[in-house]
Amino acid sequence: MAAPVNPPRGMRDLLPAEKAKREHALSVIRAVYRSHGFDEIEAPALEDYDRLHAGLGGDNEKLSFSVLKRGLGPEQWREAQDAAALADLGLRYDLTVPLARFYASNQAALPAVFRSVQIGPVWRAERPQKGRYRQFIQCDIDVLGEPGAIAELELIGATAAALDALGIEGTSVRINDRRVLTRLLTTWGVADGAGSQALITIDKLDKIGVAGVVTELGEQGVDTAGLPEAFAELATAGWDLAVDPPAWLDVEAYADLLALKDALPGVELVFDPTLVRGMGYYTGTIFEIAHPSSTSSLGGGGRYDGMIGRFLGRDVPAVGFSIGFERIVDLLPDRRAGASATALLHDADVPVAALLAAKRQVQEDGGRVRLERARKNRKAQLDALTADGFTRFALVTADGLGDLRPLG
Repeated sequence: MAAPVNPPRGMRDLLPAEKAKREHALSVIRAVYRSHGFDEIEAPALEDYDRLHAGLGGDNEKLSFSVLKRGLGPEQWREAQDAAALADLGLRYDLTVPLARFYASNQAALPAVFRSVQIGPVWRAERPQKGRYRQFIQCDIDVLGEPGAIAELELIGATAAALDALGIEGTSVRINDRRVLTRLLTTWGVADGAGSQALITIDKLDKIGVAGVVTELGEQGVDTAGLPEAFAELATAGWDLAVDPPAWLDVEAYADLLALKDALPGVELVFDPTLVRGMGYYTGTIFEIAHPSSTSSLGGGGRYDGMIGRFLGRDVPAVGFSIGFERIVDLLPDRRAGASATALLHDADVPVAALLAAKRQVQEDGGRVRLERARKNRKAQLDALTADGFTRFALVTADGLGDLRPLG
């Protein structure tokens, strides 16, 4: 029996049509971000193990793929007490931790306010399922060095423009602030040391519902009396709370969010006081992209002012927005190759020189050209070429190139 030839679980082979669709989407995203003043960088796929497990990546640290130290043998494996004794490197699980390290390493060559684009694969030891892979593409934009709201405005505006350019309609941006969440937990009597665990529980709201969240909070020692009603009130919160703010609202943070909304009239911003974003490094504004066709977000981000200081020794304001590329690509129509994609059909006995001359002749007009041996079932062959994005074809014989004819 032949050995299995499938890719590793949670990873995929990409056929030409899917690859072309993805590359087109990436080119659109890159062009929009470039037009908004962001510069693309590239960092290694590997980072030091200790850096990836420094408490900056939240639960994603548990999903990190580690790389064994060179030269270790079975005896060292048996004696090791934990993964840290065996590994010195790991595959990046997101692009934010590598960006913080990149900035700390290269700050002297970067502008005071640096607008970066990072696009590339990341790896997580996820449980594979629909829409969740162990290797996937992230598209991040970040603004480093700008403490003011202009950073959030640029990020949200550029991301909304990228989605518009891709033709994705009906999106909205859910927005919140960590200060609102801190105030909320205080009014619920959550102890300071229990706040992080409580937020992890609230972050499960869309998965386990209000009843499940209330139950878990109760198990953590939170007084749950009135919490179901509190969640019902939070679900209806909007942009009309400034006149008579509820006790759970951080008024200053809400005013900052309202200012963002007023400065982005072309973007639908939805205030969601239960939005948490699971990453432990967020310090202020947080946001997610919602779409009616998906129960999961299409991207998200927020302000993480404390991260870069862990590497640099001084605080640097930072905020980022990541597009969920894999989910967005699923919303895009299949992409055809374009107006100039030509198939040149030939029999086996046509001289190679004639084939190459015909191909060069068509290439002079630009576009894509493929040589393909003619099949007996011509209709099936032409249908397959049409499905592959070709728009015209011609026959090549020993006498030369025949007439170009449309497909489809």
